[in-house]
Amino acid sequence: MTPTQKTVEFLHGIGLTGKSLLALRDLTDEQFLKLVQASCMMKERKRSGEHLNEPLLRGKNIALLFEKASTRTRCSTINAVRDEGGQAEYLGGEGGGTQYGKKESVKDTARVLGRLFDGMMYRGFAQATVEALAKWSGVPVWNGLTDQWHPTQILADFQTVIEHFGSLKGLTLAFVGDGRDNVCNSLMVGCAKAGINMIDVCPPELSPAESLVAECQAIAARNGCQICISHDPEKGCAGANILYTDVWVSMGEEALFQQRYQLLRPFQVDMKMARSTGNLDNGKLIFLHCLPAFHDHETTVSREVGAMEVSDEVFEAPFSKVFDEAENRMHSIKAMILASLV
Repeated sequence: MTPTQKTVEFLHGIGLTGKSLLALRDLTDEQFLKLVQASCMMKERKRSGEHLNEPLLRGKNIALLFEKASTRTRCSTINAVRDEGGQAEYLGGEGGGTQYGKKESVKDTARVLGRLFDGMMYRGFAQATVEALAKWSGVPVWNGLTDQWHPTQILADFQTVIEHFGSLKGLTLAFVGDGRDNVCNSLMVGCAKAGINMIDVCPPELSPAESLVAECQAIAARNGCQICISHDPEKGCAGANILYTDVWVSMGEEALFQQRYQLLRPFQVDMKMARSTGNLDNGKLIFLHCLPAFHDHETTVSREVGAMEVSDEVFEAPFSKVFDEAENRMHSIKAMILASLV
């Protein structure tokens, strides 16, 4: 059996052939962990050049229907598809050259694109939109980000964690900041499925939905870990192996900037917080951020207010793995697409 045949056999074993991925909660624990493992395999496959000999997406065409701006998701998906011999077509939001959202409904757009493409990546606002695309297109649809969920990010995050620590189960992750955004929601589900303890460290006003916490705590109970909420930035991070944060104002919430800035200033990830984990000096701490990050004075916003969710000292520290994490978006997205299409 060739290396590619072994890869295909593993991908088939995940059990997602012909299926969409709209949220991590749709996966079994085993499927989620196998997708993370497949992401690691895709990185090795690319580095070895295996993908050049037997590309797995030859003849496949993938649509990227994006309502929100993107660097990592867009570039990762395009390169992942091209690596495996396929073609990716970017269909942007406003002014992107389609009738979606102007003259054509989601349902009709899905039925048209499903006739023309073998799969679709959606990145936008409402979870209901990606669900409608999956319902009506007749082809696999992957959630590249909605206001509620960001599943592809967490696959890359956990791939990065495995690369540093060698395994997932038993580690502790502290998410610090907006405790009910799409990344935090998805991390909560992912941690519960992987056996990672998670503390959502956030202001009370930005706590996650109680129903989601209860759902994740039930998943965590069967996997021997805990999902907790803390409103104390220092005590909440004690024992963390992974410090994770995200921007304070998500896309579409720009009008809330001043409110969020005041609310979240005590939750900036800085070196004091890193030390509060107790793992800074023993090599058992990494910092992750889904990016982009406001950590210096080199963007329009940060020139006015300075660093926000993370200090430049932490962002540039040796224990920061944000660019490994960014690269891994490509490998994890590739794993997800191949699991659906091979």
